[in-house]
Amino acid sequence: MKLPLALVLGVVVALVATTALAAPDFASMQVIPYESPKPAPAFSLPDLQGKVVHLSELRGKVAMLFFWATW
Repeated sequence: MKLPLALVLGVVVALVATTALAAPDFASMQVIPYESPKPAPAFSLPDLQGKVVHLSELRGKVAMLFFWATW
């Protein structure tokens, strides 16, 4: 009686271990893999005081850029 229980337990543990270690099949799940963002191109714009600010001056800082259109 102990041998079949140990055998069943061993098979269950082996199945769980192989399922947990297997890489997911993203293609069958129709999931698009993550692509890291591309760096922004170099540009410069005037600030509210008219001083030209280059994007390179803001490296390492959070920059919020708003474009306003009236069409």
